[in-house]
Amino acid sequence: MERIMTGNGGLSKTRLGRMHDIMARHVESGEVPGLVTLVSRDGEIHADAIGKLAIDGAPMRRDSILRITSMTKPVTAAAAMMLVEECKLRLDDPVDRWLPELADRKVLRAIDAAVDDTVPAKRAITLRDLMTFRLGLGMIPVFPDRYPIQKAIAEAGFAPGPVFPSFPPDELMRRYGTLPLVYQPGERWLYNSGTEILGVLIARVAGMSFAKFLHERIFAPLGMRDTAFFVPQEKLGRFATAYTRDHASSALKVFDDPATGKFAQPPVFENGSAGLVSTADDLNAFAQMMLNGGRLGSERILSRPSVELMTTDQLTPEQKQGSELLLGDNLGWGLGLSVFMGRDDLCNVPGRFGWDGGYGTSWYSDPKENLTGILLTQRMMDSPQPPAVFKDFWTCAYQAIDD
Repeated sequence: MERIMTGNGGLSKTRLGRMHDIMARHVESGEVPGLVTLVSRDGEIHADAIGKLAIDGAPMRRDSILRITSMTKPVTAAAAMMLVEECKLRLDDPVDRWLPELADRKVLRAIDAAVDDTVPAKRAITLRDLMTFRLGLGMIPVFPDRYPIQKAIAEAGFAPGPVFPSFPPDELMRRYGTLPLVYQPGERWLYNSGTEILGVLIARVAGMSFAKFLHERIFAPLGMRDTAFFVPQEKLGRFATAYTRDHASSALKVFDDPATGKFAQPPVFENGSAGLVSTADDLNAFAQMMLNGGRLGSERILSRPSVELMTTDQLTPEQKQGSELLLGDNLGWGLGLSVFMGRDDLCNVPGRFGWDGGYGTSWYSDPKENLTGILLTQRMMDSPQPPAVFKDFWTCAYQAIDD
């Protein structure tokens, strides 16, 4: 157990103690083997590590490394906005020049149509489409599968679930190019594929690997020393084991082992949707940069107008149709991250932005309260609905505000 508090930013020590006790109960119950929490407000940082890296492993630490999966998406979007600011990309230009695999798309005549029952796309796919998940490709939130396009997506290697594509970038794009669009570009929000493809676009435009671009332009300037697409040998002692629920026994079982799993060596595909590992403090550096309008200390990563654009909802009600499983009634989508639209809970403040990770992580920042919260666990989510430990963490973070 490791607890650290610095600064004086209007957080109640007594109520942060309540957070510790409640989070500890989630560990003691066996729901999660361990976790790291970090709450930051007005220069005050409260960090807490509880439990273990593995069920029978070493203690969880503040600098423990965990798989952040979909919390990769905002980082990828920030990288793309850097290229927009340099005028190497434009939000509403077609991406065909850099991603010819997506040129001249065909679109399903209807969601339940045969895969070859298509009409021409009314326009090209743009960078804005990728970043807002309105490109016409992505997860169809209908379970179990019932449409021919869902079978085609799975056969191409893009079935929704905890196992991510592992094709080289060019092969990934070739496979995406074999699929018709589910909807016309700009018509509907479909989760995930946009930032997978966005990472490939960034690498092609920058003329270097996606990982190198992120390291040179974001991670190194922000001091994010442990954020990467894999964990090197010398850091494996800080890397948590990932668990999932065995539905037959209800016990936790290992999903990804630190030493032998998918993150123990550089990946074939540097996944801009779900590929990163990180620590609480690394993520807080990125979150504070976003909360500060693109700057952390002397380092400016993005302009304030870029961050404001990223954290403004870009969806119409029509574009959100069918996405209730992930966005519900109160979440919008900016560029690569979600944005709360109304106040319907203790922690749901309009303008609060961030996203969760399906392997058990959560980050949001609140400009109104100047507050950031980060929760890292190694227990995979059982459904798109946040688990109890998420809900309790965010309740505890907001009830700790003391002014």
